[in-house]
Amino acid sequence: MATDEVKILGRWTSPFVMRSRVALNLKGVEYEFLEEVFGVKSDLLLKSNPVYKKMPVMIHNGKPICESMIIVEYIDEAWADGKPAILPDDPYDRAVARFWAVYIDDKFFPSMRATWSSQTEEAKAEAVSQAHTSLQFLEEAFKTCSKGKGFFGGDSIGSLDISLGCYLGWIRTTENITGVNLLTVEKTPLLAAWAERFCADEAVKEVMPEIDRLVEFAKMLQAKWKAPAN
Repeated sequence: MATDEVKILGRWTSPFVMRSRVALNLKGVEYEFLEEVFGVKSDLLLKSNPVYKKMPVMIHNGKPICESMIIVEYIDEAWADGKPAILPDDPYDRAVARFWAVYIDDKFFPSMRATWSSQTEEAKAEAVSQAHTSLQFLEEAFKTCSKGKGFFGGDSIGSLDISLGCYLGWIRTTENITGVNLLTVEKTPLLAAWAERFCADEAVKEVMPEIDRLVEFAKMLQAKWKAPAN
């Protein structure tokens, strides 16, 4: 599909947007990244995703595809030839990967974000506890899904690696802001080693946000949330 036109709408700060970019890089697909301005939704975004009005959106030959993991699966199917599959071939393994991807977004991400966005120490402590619990579950999931290999997907990056791996920048940012260690060799040795492998992959390196920039952005959000309403 060398002649295909592919565009990604989103922001560099978004782990959800990063998922589609990593998947395209894994497949060797050229694409145009259209950066959305913070606090503003472009006309193209609103037109392409009129239901949720959210990023990311991938536009493939004029047709929009929405929701990050749906986009990842679409990429895997649309460019199936010549590159390793992103989703597992086995139906059961594929179902397990989808289960944990939902868990990451529904359980882990909200608790991680709440560790630095909570307005009280009590709420922060609860969020930290939930984040640690989630990572312990994911440590066990890695042990099962990887089958002793380097990634959730086995020998190469798969859909579950993308799902969790694109949060790694925000995990390190959270640790920087809060002083709380989330992903450590002591508590989650398998995930800690996996994180290094994921970030070192060529498909990931060029789109992984710089931690210093993410910290600056997160602190801006904190200040915005704490500012009195006009």
